[in-house]
Amino acid sequence: MDTKRVMIGMSGGVDSSVAAYLLQKEGLEVIGVTMKLFDNSDIDVLPDKACCSLEDAEDAKSVCARLGIRHYMLNMTESFKTEVMERFAAAYQVGDTPNPCIDCNR
Repeated sequence: MDTKRVMIGMSGGVDSSVAAYLLQKEGLEVIGVTMKLFDNSDIDVLPDKACCSLEDAEDAKSVCARLGIRHYMLNMTESFKTEVMERFAAAYQVGDTPNPCIDCNR
């Protein structure tokens, strides 16, 4: 029987790390993926004050290495900028109350 493969979003936090471990423990082939959404310097946020930072991505990579699973970093900066950030800003400028989470979950 072939081993089932699953891809999991790895944030570098506890939830995704434990989920990856539990899936692996169940015998699944786990592949970790982290999305790079922006550069902190582009949005004037200090690295220690932002989510999704380079440090978080390194944590995700480290967890995957410790679990012995493959890890991939997807550069989604342009897509995130145009599909989420710019749409959010445009809606906000005309008085709407945008919810970018809805757009991301479509």
